[in-house]
Amino acid sequence: MTSPSGDDNAAHPDWIDTGKPHPARMYDYFLGGKDNYEVDQRAAEQFMKAAPEVREGVLANRRFMHRAVRHVVAEGGVRQILDVGTGLPTEPNVHQIARSLAPGTRVAYVDNDPVVGAHSRALADDPGTAVVLADLRDPRAILDHPEVREVIDFDQPVALLLVAVVHFVTEAEDPAGIVATLRDALPAGSYLVLSHATGDVHEDRRADAAAVYDNASASLSLRSHAAVLDLFGDFAMVEPGLVRVTDWRADEAPRPDAPPIGIYGGVARKGA
Repeated sequence: MTSPSGDDNAAHPDWIDTGKPHPARMYDYFLGGKDNYEVDQRAAEQFMKAAPEVREGVLANRRFMHRAVRHVVAEGGVRQILDVGTGLPTEPNVHQIARSLAPGTRVAYVDNDPVVGAHSRALADDPGTAVVLADLRDPRAILDHPEVREVIDFDQPVALLLVAVVHFVTEAEDPAGIVATLRDALPAGSYLVLSHATGDVHEDRRADAAAVYDNASASLSLRSHAAVLDLFGDFAMVEPGLVRVTDWRADEAPRPDAPPIGIYGGVARKGA
């Protein structure tokens, strides 16, 4: 397991890189959290200059995740969730949403930032929850991790959450192959919940926004609708398909003056 910068020390729980902005800590800052450093705050403020709607975007992405989790648990009957790239915990978190509907739901949280791991362990300290320090770029290590295996039974349907994380994987790192490895490990009846930033919505600003992450621990790869849709492979898309996160089964009408959000989101199910 390695850090986005390629440093093997990222797998060590005591290793925290405060020299570079980290996407999870920047996301926390966007959400108004306090689990971030000055380097994350400076980068986040720079990103907000390039994309002023980012705070509304991350909130919309969070609400999409809430609705998607409710769907896979309440309508899909899934009772175990693998959340990769979980980010710093913000209540209600995945296990809280799922267990409000099905109390026995098991959840494995995976992230590569030790700060995330420390805070997640404090929030989710119970036998049905695992918190694992691992990197999306090594999907096999995630699937084979003993703490993941202790919570997740890959012979039964699983909801795999890749929420706002794959866009931190570059083309050279083979995002399609990474997601396919995770998809292929899931049995029939499983779900993939995925959201991904795009430049389709604000094409004039995509270069400036992405450039902010050039000095972070992971760069930002904005992808088209077609490229994001390909990540679902042969899974069957749940209606309304791959849409902007604000449009996925929204439970309230958008504000008339709400800015368009450049994040796609979708849910898909693996058939027999």
